[in-house]
Amino acid sequence: MKSIFGRYIPGKGFLYNFDARIKVFLTILNIVLVFIASSFIDLFIILIPLIIIYLISTKKIRPIFKLIKLPIFISFVILLVNLYIINSDVVYKDHYHNDLFWSFYYTKKPLVDVHNIPIKWEQFYDGTNFDWKHLKKLYGENAVLSYGISLNSITRTLALFLRIYIMVLTTSLLTNTTRPILLNKAFEDLMWPLKLLFIPTHIIATIISIALRFIPTLVDESQRIIKSQSSRGVDFKNGNLKEKIVAFTTLIIPLFVSSFQKAEDLANSMETRGYDPYEKRTKYRQIKPTWKDIIVLLIYIVIAILLIFNYIILKNTDFSSSNPIINNIGLYKLPISFVKLRVVG
Repeated sequence: MKSIFGRYIPGKGFLYNFDARIKVFLTILNIVLVFIASSFIDLFIILIPLIIIYLISTKKIRPIFKLIKLPIFISFVILLVNLYIINSDVVYKDHYHNDLFWSFYYTKKPLVDVHNIPIKWEQFYDGTNFDWKHLKKLYGENAVLSYGISLNSITRTLALFLRIYIMVLTTSLLTNTTRPILLNKAFEDLMWPLKLLFIPTHIIATIISIALRFIPTLVDESQRIIKSQSSRGVDFKNGNLKEKIVAFTTLIIPLFVSSFQKAEDLANSMETRGYDPYEKRTKYRQIKPTWKDIIVLLIYIVIAILLIFNYIILKNTDFSSSNPIINNIGLYKLPISFVKLRVVG
């Protein structure tokens, strides 16, 4: 089955008739808001409407689950990195729910280096309000640096997964419901201020639209190469790391060769049709926003302002585990159990 990521799917509906320039602008704004979001409720405010719009536009539910593969893989790799980076030293220094740290490996070294002098936890927290008895109860008199799973690492990984998934879903929604020629027009119109600096925006827009157009083509080509190499005995699923690297070189090298060949064929086709990137071009399609487009744009801008305002408030919010049962999170009042699942980092 062909991948629908980056591929235009013909159809009818509100999103298909939506102004392409506003769709591109909202896509960029969505990606920016994903990194501004400071709590999981912010991320869900962005994600849930996207899923609903995607279902209404494509009328398919399977692609939503198929698009999860890449975010899950990247998040798993980041989780392994966080298990090493976010150790007991980081958890206890940040005071981020120290009781929710499950260690599975201990070192023989002291926990803290102060001016390159290794000292123990008891010395490091001497004179502070930290509960040394709690640490000693967990790790004994001679506390050692420990690695494990913490709420900190879990929330960071989950936040990264949601952010990547939102970006994949947003860009997929844009390319699935917008014709390539309209994408080209939208990018060119949005970059019009660069014309004041004598930058050829129409060339940049053409490059972007061609790049988006070739995403599904290269995905299909990679699947074709995988099937072809598998029929020759190459195993992409089993084997150790070295064998998998060797196997994937049989995919990457032909894919690069095929990509350059397709790029050359496209360049020759455009040249034979008399395409001149520096020639002044007229516009056959004139895009004009409707009142529906303006209303949706204004609603989204209001949501963006609320999320930015919430981000500013969250920066000054105390998230210590000693907070009362109900805690203020920006514009929202949520139970302490949800406070623990805030976006970290």
